[in-house]
Amino acid sequence: MAARTRLSLPFPKLFSLFRNQRCAHTEAAAKVTAYPPVLPSLTAKSSAAQDRRVEERIKIIDSADVQDKLNHLTRIEREKFVVYPQTFARNADTWYRHFTKTAYIPGLPEKFRVDAGQALPSHGIDDAAFEDLRTLVNHAILQEHWYTKKRRVFLFRQQELVVGPYLRNLVSGLTLAVAKYNPLLMRASLDLNPQVNFYWRNGHRIIPRGHRKGHREPTRFQIDDSPHSQIRVMEQLPQFCPMEASYDMEVPELAAPPNTMPLFKRQYKNNIFTGSKLPDPMCYGHTQFHLVPDRYHRDRMARQDMSDQIEVFLRANGMASLFAWTGAQAAYQGFWNHSDVTRPFTSQAVVTDGRYFSFFCYQLNTVALSQESNAENPRTNLMWGTESLRLYESVQDGQVVGLDDDVLRLLVLFLLNRP
Repeated sequence: MAARTRLSLPFPKLFSLFRNQRCAHTEAAAKVTAYPPVLPSLTAKSSAAQDRRVEERIKIIDSADVQDKLNHLTRIEREKFVVYPQTFARNADTWYRHFTKTAYIPGLPEKFRVDAGQALPSHGIDDAAFEDLRTLVNHAILQEHWYTKKRRVFLFRQQELVVGPYLRNLVSGLTLAVAKYNPLLMRASLDLNPQVNFYWRNGHRIIPRGHRKGHREPTRFQIDDSPHSQIRVMEQLPQFCPMEASYDMEVPELAAPPNTMPLFKRQYKNNIFTGSKLPDPMCYGHTQFHLVPDRYHRDRMARQDMSDQIEVFLRANGMASLFAWTGAQAAYQGFWNHSDVTRPFTSQAVVTDGRYFSFFCYQLNTVALSQESNAENPRTNLMWGTESLRLYESVQDGQVVGLDDDVLRLLVLFLLNRP
């Protein structure tokens, strides 16, 4: 009778190979949660609930179209500081640099730097064409100061009734004459006495008293600007410098509240407006022209020992006006506080009293200025500007005395700027 023997089968070795392997469907099934995540209540008074309400509102605004996004941004009306572009407050440009996070660079960008007495052949303007532009400016000056007989104007209406028509003729005539050398101006829109508005947040404050004592409230600002005229185009102007170049620029930090400037709070409708409605194809700004008020007298400010404030007034005007205009253009493209711009927005401005001209260039690099979005934002808005440049000295016996060709050349270069 044969004896029974136990044979060693290789099953344990095979089992050891598959012992540490998991099935794909088993691993995927283990990650599926049985319940939705626990979220803070939308109606509670806790800080977590407040954070969730802010996140939900950001999602709603981001998913909306541009018109609904503007309605969401301007819907809630609270008290806000009204920033006036033309103000006689001391050192207003320093305050405005802080409110708008703007770094000021003296001088103009490289593309506008032309040697004295040099013509503009690179733009197609030879000496004969420049002489025609010079003659046009002469006629515009003489039209209001020599040819037209006007009675003595009312008090504080000299700029409106005399310099205003002269500047209107100068801007419209030069724009039409330069349009043959700049095709962008052939399809441009020239606005007279437009309205430009912009609403934004910058910083916060702790409410000192009342039923909301101790709560944090954002600081709100509103600019309502009314330039003399402005040119809008269909294509955006090129950037003056790369956006990364603004990372190391310095902006003054002021610990004092805005009401010490002084600024005053008002409560009315929040407005964001470029001078035209949203469907207008001329949605980009080219150049603005601003006329100083009658209260602005250089001689009087010099007699009052305020010579240092002569250029401060002009810089504050250019900075506030161009920030509002470029900020409104960015808002029309769908950018806002929690969705910062992906490309710079550039525009130009000329501030004048009819005889002295100041030129400014602005590049908007960021609109994320609130306390939450500005914490880790290295971008800074940039503005270039010149001192006051005299276009002409006086009008004597039907002749314009001392017409400066360099100032006229710079004005033509501003109008020749294009992508």
